[in-house]
Amino acid sequence: MKDRAALYIVLDAEKKGLIKPGGTIVEGTAGNTGIGLAHVCRARGYKCVIYMPNTQSAEKINLLRMLGAEVYPVPAVPFADPQNYNHQAARHAEKLDNAVWTNQFDNVANREAHILTTGPEIWAQTRQTGLDGFICATGTGGTLAGTTRYLKDVSGGQVQCWLADPPGSVLHTYVQTKRERMERTGNGSITEGIGQGRLTSNLQPDIDLIDNSLHIEDEASIAMVFRMLDEEGLYIGASSALNLVAAARMAQKLGKGSKVATIICDGAARYQTRLFSRKWLESKSLLSAIPSHLHRYIVLP
Repeated sequence: MKDRAALYIVLDAEKKGLIKPGGTIVEGTAGNTGIGLAHVCRARGYKCVIYMPNTQSAEKINLLRMLGAEVYPVPAVPFADPQNYNHQAARHAEKLDNAVWTNQFDNVANREAHILTTGPEIWAQTRQTGLDGFICATGTGGTLAGTTRYLKDVSGGQVQCWLADPPGSVLHTYVQTKRERMERTGNGSITEGIGQGRLTSNLQPDIDLIDNSLHIEDEASIAMVFRMLDEEGLYIGASSALNLVAAARMAQKLGKGSKVATIICDGAARYQTRLFSRKWLESKSLLSAIPSHLHRYIVLP
């Protein structure tokens, strides 16, 4: 999903004349959009500079560097803090000639990517059997907003579109209170790159189209990581697992026979030294959330 956003953001910058051949793409990211940008930069001849919270997995940082990106892991601080990784990325771009800060959170080319690709693909693949609902988590808001906008328009408003939210995010309460309050639900999550403390420019135009929201606890997400590996052979990250928990709960609420789509947006390889480490799971008080018969997959100390 982030590869789509990365490509459309870069193409938009080219179209607007913001970047010329040999220039530098700069972004603040939890990792996955940065990885997408690094691939696009390699293909289109740009340098890539990434600022990211130092709380993110080593696998993502290493992969970015393997793709040729210049990476700056910085302390994780709120968006309002001038030292937030996004603001540092913006300042870095300002100091360079022929450089652009791609601003994934508030650059609506991100949302546009999903109006043009993700939404139409979901609709085309479910048109014969019908689609009752779509649900996913959001970080920048691009996937949820763009896909929701397309599905609402093409179905005449018939497809229910819900938000799945991890602990530490304010968006669940915002939806539940009908846009009156933004209050954090929980103290933070093991998921990386999803959840939000504000309304981004990508999500803002379509927030009124979101019909409902679900808060998904980390215990359910981590259990789903291991269930999908054991039962389906799918090696997914915690964000994908959260989306699957949310899709199942949405289907239950919509009723028997309902058809719900979601996004499997990350693989476990980018987080494996955490998700499959007994020590890490114990440090997050999550070991007991994994059924005992699935503990055989916890192969790292």
